Amino acid sequence: MAKIVIFGATGQTGVPLGQQALATGHEVVAFVRTPSKMEIQHERLMLVQGDVLNKADVEKAVTPDVDAVVSVLAPTKNGPREVLSQGADHIIAAMHAAGVERLIYMTGAGVTQPQDQPGVFDKFIKFMLKATAGDVLEHSEMAVQRVQASDMEWTVVRGPLLTNGEKRGQLRDG
Repeated sequence: MAKIVIFGATGQTGVPLGQQALATGHEVVAFVRTPSKMEIQHERLMLVQGDVLNKADVEKAVTPDVDAVVSVLAPTKNGPREVLSQGADHIIAAMHAAGVERLIYMTGAGVTQPQDQPGVFDKFIKFMLKATAGDVLEHSEMAVQRVQASDMEWTVVRGPLLTNGEKRGQLRDG
């Protein structure tokens, strides 16, 4: 099985992601600001405490024996917005230093791509995001641009609506 580093491991997406990775036999390195917030305890779970805005902290988690890095980072209400853009820079730099190539980066649906064909509803949502959380959207877009410009083997996942409900085993894409 693989060794996976999860950035944002104590968040609403990070916790179930870690649980699923452990349930399928993977080893998980959870990068956390506050270890006491980690809801999971498991023999294949290792916590690395740090701040993604500190490059040296990120390097402690991304080591040469890691197979993949997953970022489900999200800014906190009163936290710095550059956690997304600068965090992406630090994650990519640490991956280069350790020779880790696989990166999965999750962002919001408001981060569009040139090939998108937005409908009226999509345009309305983007307008509302810019009006209510423009700084978060801007840093999300910067982070995705940095991931895409890297030489990593990357996948960007745009999650438009996470329900926090029971796992259904079904995905919709578009």
